[in-house]
Amino acid sequence: MTDADAIVLAGGRASRMGGVDKPAIVVGGRSMLDAALGAVVGCARTVVVGPHRPELGPEVRQAQEVPAGSGPVAAIAAGLRSLAECDFPAELVVVLAADMPFLTAAVVEDLRRQANESGTDAVFAADESGRPQYLVGVWRRTALLAGLQRLDSLMNQPMKALVPVDTVMVPLPGVADCDTADDIRRARAQATPLSLDEARSVLRGKLSRLPVHRATLRSVPGATLAEPLTAAEALPRFDVSAMDGYAVSGDGPWQLRHDVGFAGGERPVGLLAGEAVRIATGAHIPEGTTTVVRDEFAHIEPEGLLRRLPDTPIRDDVRRRGEDWQPGDIVAPAGATVSAALLSVAAAAEVATAAVRGPIRARIVMTGDEIRSEGPLHPGQTRDSIGPVLPDLLAWCGIRAVDRVHLRDTANGFDEVLAAATDCELLVVVGATGGGAADQLRDALDRLRARILVHRLRMRPGGSTVVAETDSATTILGLPGNPFAAVATLLALAPSVVAGRSGRTPTRKITGPLLNAAEISGPAPRMVPARTAPEGGWLGDPNIRTAHLAGLLDRDGLVIVPPDAPDGAHVEFLPLPT
Repeated sequence: MTDADAIVLAGGRASRMGGVDKPAIVVGGRSMLDAALGAVVGCARTVVVGPHRPELGPEVRQAQEVPAGSGPVAAIAAGLRSLAECDFPAELVVVLAADMPFLTAAVVEDLRRQANESGTDAVFAADESGRPQYLVGVWRRTALLAGLQRLDSLMNQPMKALVPVDTVMVPLPGVADCDTADDIRRARAQATPLSLDEARSVLRGKLSRLPVHRATLRSVPGATLAEPLTAAEALPRFDVSAMDGYAVSGDGPWQLRHDVGFAGGERPVGLLAGEAVRIATGAHIPEGTTTVVRDEFAHIEPEGLLRRLPDTPIRDDVRRRGEDWQPGDIVAPAGATVSAALLSVAAAAEVATAAVRGPIRARIVMTGDEIRSEGPLHPGQTRDSIGPVLPDLLAWCGIRAVDRVHLRDTANGFDEVLAAATDCELLVVVGATGGGAADQLRDALDRLRARILVHRLRMRPGGSTVVAETDSATTILGLPGNPFAAVATLLALAPSVVAGRSGRTPTRKITGPLLNAAEISGPAPRMVPARTAPEGGWLGDPNIRTAHLAGLLDRDGLVIVPPDAPDGAHVEFLPLPT
């Protein structure tokens, strides 16, 4: 679409929504600004008009109407001025408001085609009710400039003041705007649930990063390196023997001395040519050492003469200073987990502290009047069978559980819990995510004006999953109340929450053949328990009772089965904590 430039209007006060940053509202896993940018992706140049957005790449120009919030006409003028700074501005200008979550590139292409074929000054979309959407249009640059020049003032002008006489209206789907909270709620209800990969991508890319802090590494297992870890000391720190054997100088045979070099002991006196000294693995080799001859390659004659056995390989069993790393070398990249292996490497590199994010602290919120953790069950109650095990499951995913609370089914029960979540980075809510009378989480998120990142998941089980973020940057992971669904969804999504909040490098997927995939798959993706097959790959459970976790006994993990998968299809495998 190189014959068109684009102006995306991403400012305004959104007064009917309490002044919220409307273009940043997420519907269906992407912000409305992202939807608008995706719709104009084929344009030669794009300028976004509104408050500066540091997340936009350098390929997107940014401008601001003056004064800010002075209306769409003033914003269009600011966008045109920005585009005028470019060489060879395009003949057509696409003008879009960033408040339409279902806008697509096909809509813009249709409008551009109509503009070229009709030769009119402007082509606008009409929504399903037939109402013109003047902020979804393609203009001739000359007509747009002429319309602006006709106006005495650009401030707070209605779009109709700019619209030329010669226009065409094109009825198109997906151009309804969102002006109120109810509009957003309806749009989210209509949005297609996200696939697991889409949800993971959104969480990794859209969640707010935790602040960086410096910490003693041994005190923050599960945290994530915020910058590369560099060695403070070489490894080895000095030349050491790699084997039990003999440090020798020159060509053999060698006269064996009586002293011995031990690891951690005094360095043996330097060797003269033709001398050898007994040495242990890890010992500092003496000056003058040519090589180390390991025990099994050496023979000592009665007079103390050391010879290399014939036909043995010539090897240099010496670990030279810095052959593993030198001071200043990167020994672990940014994004690495503070794991047992990293702690060991840091100790070997003489590094005690580092800049990290996390570890993430989580509060577990169990919901439902029928759930009881302790004490005898009353009529209608059921035992909380997953709350006690969630801390271990969260730890497996790199999250520290700070406490667990029980929330009863009341209309405003979540409001206080969400507002008070300032001492943790994550709330893991089990239950209350569906649309039933007792499912209050989504309404509470709306009242809090939380940013919805995952509204629903295209997965069985787990479809009612919701992930949001509050203004205070607390993540809410809302899991289904069904025990198996809650655990399966947690294991599938929690690592991406950690990656998004801490900048952790995502783990590599484990994939392989599911031998009985056809027996399990259906029209929607499924997560089921599986065990390792003796011949390789996995065998999944076609039928699973989801009201408890008995189906996970004697199973090695979960498999994610795509729709209509044939036997032997490659699937993702999620190991179960042991």
